[in-house]
Amino acid sequence: MKKLIYLLAGTLGLMGLVPNASAISGYSRQTNLACNACHAQVFPALNELGRSFKAAGYTMMGTQKKIEGSEGLSLPETLNASVVTKIRYQKTNGVTSSITNTTNNGQLQFPDELLLIVGGRVSENIGAQVELNLKSKDKEPVVENFKMPFIYDVSGTKSGVVLFTTASQGVSYGFELLNTGAVRGGRIMESRKTISAQQYINTGSAAEGVAVVSSNSLFFANLSKWSPRSVGAASSGSPTANYLRLAITPSVGSWDTGLGVQSWSGSATTAGATLPTLTDTKAYAVDAQAQGEVGSMPLGIYLTYANAAGTETGGNTNLFNSNTNAMTALSVAAQLGVVPGKATLLFAYRKGDTGAASNSEDNALLIGGAYMLAQNMKLELSQEMYSGSNYSGNNTKGDQLTQLMLFAAF
Repeated sequence: MKKLIYLLAGTLGLMGLVPNASAISGYSRQTNLACNACHAQVFPALNELGRSFKAAGYTMMGTQKKIEGSEGLSLPETLNASVVTKIRYQKTNGVTSSITNTTNNGQLQFPDELLLIVGGRVSENIGAQVELNLKSKDKEPVVENFKMPFIYDVSGTKSGVVLFTTASQGVSYGFELLNTGAVRGGRIMESRKTISAQQYINTGSAAEGVAVVSSNSLFFANLSKWSPRSVGAASSGSPTANYLRLAITPSVGSWDTGLGVQSWSGSATTAGATLPTLTDTKAYAVDAQAQGEVGSMPLGIYLTYANAAGTETGGNTNLFNSNTNAMTALSVAAQLGVVPGKATLLFAYRKGDTGAASNSEDNALLIGGAYMLAQNMKLELSQEMYSGSNYSGNNTKGDQLTQLMLFAAF
């Protein structure tokens, strides 16, 4: 523990020599806004302006010129794009192997993620976002994520439909505005299953369908019909599973807050190697967030609870949990900007249950820090410590994880 604290302090101290820089990602180019105009402390976490931009379907423009004409043509003069990359080093304290290189040996993942993101305004009321996987392997889809929002202003409320497909983000990728990990990419720290109960119960998966959405400054709602498959799936299927997301986003004094619920229900076919398989989608979650300041330091607090029902004997497998008992998690996470706009301390705790018949208790504690080398480049260091009966007598994977990550968008 002391070694980690010294390492964090030394790292943050040295990085204090790095100058500020402006963000140059794709949406910054379209809106002519710096990254911190839309993000809370560290990206990809959104603030109120960021939620508004996303809720409007990525159509907001800045000073960039448009190509306009009759019949609704309204395109940015430039096709805006950016590259997002994540480079990680992970070290767990489990049993090492001379045959295979695992995180127990220490593993440099270069890159862990490499995406080309093209998106923004298609017309006044239509946007798009496509994420191409630049490290795609054989049989993996090149299109990692794609969505096309059709959003219209109805008496001050943004409403419409979103067509979407994703290889890894889950059905909530269609439309989500909170930073609790309700969607896999929308979280304040890298360790998604420690800080987010929704991610712990495996809601980040392949999904495609259509979302009917509505939002304003006080709330957002998402009703989706979907199936657990993505572009390039071997077989087709109807989006028969259900997803409902309701959340309120009021301002309480100077604090930007959110409180929401999620529900997954119904069933749909998954793409199998031979024949499609009918799979249930049974889970629910409750989450909350508060973003404000304590003194002069920005503070974000995030609470989540999630429950994935167990798979019934003789019934369809629950997509999120193949065990017979319910899989559950309760988590709290926080980020405190000790040097506003630059250095952030990170904390998270999760109390989890795998749903296994025995040794199911699975808890985690995380401490760490993040530093913005630039508004579009983040360095994050964390230490996770795991406990509970799930680790009793099992040191294969270890009960600690040290992680260093560089996350950049340009």
